[in-house]
Amino acid sequence: MKLLKSLSIGIATLTLATTVASADTLETTIKNGTLSCGLSTGLPGFASPDSNGVWKGIDVDECRAVAAAVLGDANKVKYAHLNAKERFTALSSGEVDVLSRNTTWTATRDSSLGVNFAGVNFYDGQGFLVKKDLGVKSAKELDGATFCIQAGTTTELNLTDYFKANKMQYTPITYDTSAQTIEGFKAGRCDALTSDSSQLYSLRTTLKDPSSTIVLPEIISKEPLGPVVRQGDDKWFNIVKWSHIALLNAEELGVNSKNVDEMLKSNNPAVKRLLGVTGDIGKNLGLDPKWAYNIIKQVGNYQEIFDRNVGKDSPLKISRGLNKLWKDGGLQYGAPIR
Repeated sequence: MKLLKSLSIGIATLTLATTVASADTLETTIKNGTLSCGLSTGLPGFASPDSNGVWKGIDVDECRAVAAAVLGDANKVKYAHLNAKERFTALSSGEVDVLSRNTTWTATRDSSLGVNFAGVNFYDGQGFLVKKDLGVKSAKELDGATFCIQAGTTTELNLTDYFKANKMQYTPITYDTSAQTIEGFKAGRCDALTSDSSQLYSLRTTLKDPSSTIVLPEIISKEPLGPVVRQGDDKWFNIVKWSHIALLNAEELGVNSKNVDEMLKSNNPAVKRLLGVTGDIGKNLGLDPKWAYNIIKQVGNYQEIFDRNVGKDSPLKISRGLNKLWKDGGLQYGAPIR
């Protein structure tokens, strides 16, 4: 009962905050000259600082794409680093205008928190990371295990469902951030770490000896991750949504950061519309005709973003899998720009 009461208060607070932060986000962003973006507190491949302290990752690039579309400059982004408990309140209160923080699209979040999911930039699923000396090769062998878990995530709920369905017991140890969770695992406070499989591969690279651990084969959930905006500002929702769709169309049409200037001369009508050579897509969105050109020139297409952050050109080496384009057997599908 106490939990339900607490949840109701939380939803009411977020609803009130949404009302407060109902201003024209496009107008505010242009006036400020900076996009306010909510990221995680640090997750290699998705959002983490490089050796120069510059934050990079697939979630960072999602915000850079929106900044390029709106402000013509992908670097005009102010980042806020949020843990799982803080993220939705920060968005609803107006502290950030886009939440790009490996956040799973669920029915409860979509229908009760006053937010809209603007697409899926990574199709993920929950997995398990264990130390090899534990001697297990399947999640079905983890009955009685102790788990390190990040609080306030769908991970907790999925783990409960999985163990209940398989009639097994476990002991959770919860933390506020990914960094704290992995530190708990490193310190031997738990037998296993469970999270989205991409996060497990990412966190594994931070271990002193990654080869001493394995990611078990089971995937126990659907975790579609993507950018989130406040409800009540459809114009801004469209901009964030179509900025992501432009990345997918660019890959499908073979337009990338290296050839985009040459592609301005293309005779392909779809390429012409994407790059603003013809049509009124930019005007309809309230943006410059070259909104998508600016995204591709400065940030790249979806393939470039995936490969350099989490794919073959990154330390993570995650395969495209479900994140291939639809025409290649994956789930990534960019609605037509016309």
